[in-house]
Amino acid sequence: MKKIFKSAIYFFLNLLFKELNKNDSNYPVSELLKYAYKQKIAGYNRNVPWPVHFTSQVKCPEKILRGTKYPGYAKGCYIDGRNGIIFEENVITGPKVSIISQNHDVLNFNTYLTGKPVIIRKNSWLSTGCIILPEVELGEHTIVAAGAVVTKSFPDGNQIIAGNPAQVIKKIEPYRE
Repeated sequence: MKKIFKSAIYFFLNLLFKELNKNDSNYPVSELLKYAYKQKIAGYNRNVPWPVHFTSQVKCPEKILRGTKYPGYAKGCYIDGRNGIIFEENVITGPKVSIISQNHDVLNFNTYLTGKPVIIRKNSWLSTGCIILPEVELGEHTIVAAGAVVTKSFPDGNQIIAGNPAQVIKKIEPYRE
């Protein structure tokens, strides 16, 4: 009976979210229902096709390629996909993470610059309050420490980066599935 009820809820949620991971048990059904209400009925982040916390803001979700996790699911995130963001599989974003893919022209602040998308490779973790700036690429299994400001790419992977501006503080073993 429980399995049938859960299947019915996921059927309903799939009507609301185009990009819902049906077999992902990391997200409690009760929380997904709350997010569905806030997002699809109350209108917070209504245009985002995956569950997003109502205190998070996602710009241009159509230019964001999402892996297996939901960017903006945590509280207070700001995700600006205007130049594109690529999240590979198993990228975790903590609360208050900011990812900005587009920058202003320094000679005319009303003009936005186009550039390469932000790329976050698989098995990475963006900790609380970190900021990822335009055109940054993070290698596979990169952990960004809380409060770090990432101004340049770290494509090597298997590393922890921290600070402002961020730098590699530790190399780590490859991710274990």
